[in-house]
Amino acid sequence: MAAVTHHPFLSSKLLQTTKPNPIRIGPTAVRMSLQETAPSLAVVGVTGAVGQEFLSVLSDRDFPFRSIKMLASKRSSGKRLTFQGCDYTVEELTADSFDGVDIALFSAGGSISKEFGPVAVERGTIVVDNSSAFRMEEKVPLVIPEVNPEAMDGIKLGTGKGALIANPNCSTIICLMAATPLHQRAKVQRMVVSTYQAASGAGAAAMEELELQTREVLEGKSPTCKIFKQQYAFNLFSHNAPVLSNGYNEEEMKLVKETRKIWNDKNVKVTATCIRVPVMRAHAESINLQFENPLDEDTARNILKNAPGVVVIDDRASNLFPTPLEVSNKDDVAVGRIRCDVSQEGNHGLEIFVCGDQIRKGAALNAVQIAEMLL
Repeated sequence: MAAVTHHPFLSSKLLQTTKPNPIRIGPTAVRMSLQETAPSLAVVGVTGAVGQEFLSVLSDRDFPFRSIKMLASKRSSGKRLTFQGCDYTVEELTADSFDGVDIALFSAGGSISKEFGPVAVERGTIVVDNSSAFRMEEKVPLVIPEVNPEAMDGIKLGTGKGALIANPNCSTIICLMAATPLHQRAKVQRMVVSTYQAASGAGAAAMEELELQTREVLEGKSPTCKIFKQQYAFNLFSHNAPVLSNGYNEEEMKLVKETRKIWNDKNVKVTATCIRVPVMRAHAESINLQFENPLDEDTARNILKNAPGVVVIDDRASNLFPTPLEVSNKDDVAVGRIRCDVSQEGNHGLEIFVCGDQIRKGAALNAVQIAEMLL
């Protein structure tokens, strides 16, 4: 199919786009995908930005499956899309959609997850949910495979028993990919996070509006503000999540609560400030860490260089550090600006700057990695 998107990072057009990758359509990949012993899959919310990224990641990683259902709302049912050289028709999501489905990847919003997640589990499906619907439920694992794979102990394919597994918030995933290896060495007592979050975190429509606003402002026109209440292009503002009674917004409290659950540490102190910035794709975060045990910056840099899913970009001489543009469409979380916190004594504090693709590792990739752990 011909690519129609005119912006390199605009994932909302992935329905009409196929990436050149011979592995996806070659005979080896097809044989792997259709092997009878592989699980049956369903992608819920397949026409959205993350749903489309699910398909991209499944192809990139040659995830084995014997069948796959493309599920979405009634509005999207009947649409045709191509995946790994085969044509599929998008089906309307119903309670019967999960009959015979082993693994379902959900990215259709919290209300859909709450309605259909338990239904899928009752049918024996293992659900990997990208929404916030179940993250803080005590019996639902909240998983970053590189960080806390043990949280999935006891969940197995082939038992006929369904289960719910929650994908953490994108900001939490990107943060903890870098902070956890350091926490494991020196134990984080307090973490202060400031985020710089891209339009991708608000979905395909927000990405399109940022592009539209940019053109409008450059042409001297009033910007279209449908997704956000204020101008996004050439501006930044507090994250659009609802503000709670304590003055924090929901996005900030997700970082606080989810970190404690993932690290299994109710005492770790976490505070966050989350900001929307006019970047198309990939979030950035400034992270300040206070440790129980001393950790110097050279040791920290070596730890991060050897951490799975992390790449270090920390060239002080050239002033080159991670940027959202560099990590867009990439799997790894990039870390740089690794330096001692001069406000703390005895190597008990560290500053780092991280960037990660919100749609990729912050959503779809993490979910597919969870599914891979089930194989």
